[in-house]
Amino acid sequence: MKRLLVMNGPNLNRLGKREPSIYGAATLEDIHAELKEITAAYGWEMDTFQSNHEGELIDCLQEAEDTYQGIVFNPGAYTHTSIAIRDAISGMKVPVIEVHISNIHQRETFRHTSMLAPVCRGQVVGLGTAGYRLAALAFLEENKEG
Repeated sequence: MKRLLVMNGPNLNRLGKREPSIYGAATLEDIHAELKEITAAYGWEMDTFQSNHEGELIDCLQEAEDTYQGIVFNPGAYTHTSIAIRDAISGMKVPVIEVHISNIHQRETFRHTSMLAPVCRGQVVGLGTAGYRLAALAFLEENKEG
């Protein structure tokens, strides 16, 4: 059975509480529940991982190599700072789609550059939590059987 991994970086465990004017009212659990329904409808399994720690995110990426057909990843603020996460992604065969709830290109200038986008299959920004669904569907539709 095909498997999708949904990863979230720092502070995303606070969705629904943290700056709802930017990130909305949905919690991370809400997002995961919706994605589990969608992936199940395609016959896929889905796992989730969230950490506020860079090394744990890197460990998760490295362990994902032979288990998943795709990774949807919202790296949070590590998007703009982590060469280590970039190196982990670039050294993998499993494709990663970077997701951001807000439009990072309309925010503070330090958020305009993604260290990860050049080594990811794609990037979805500014579409709210629907970005997760769209990224997941990119993998699910691409790998649809039948």
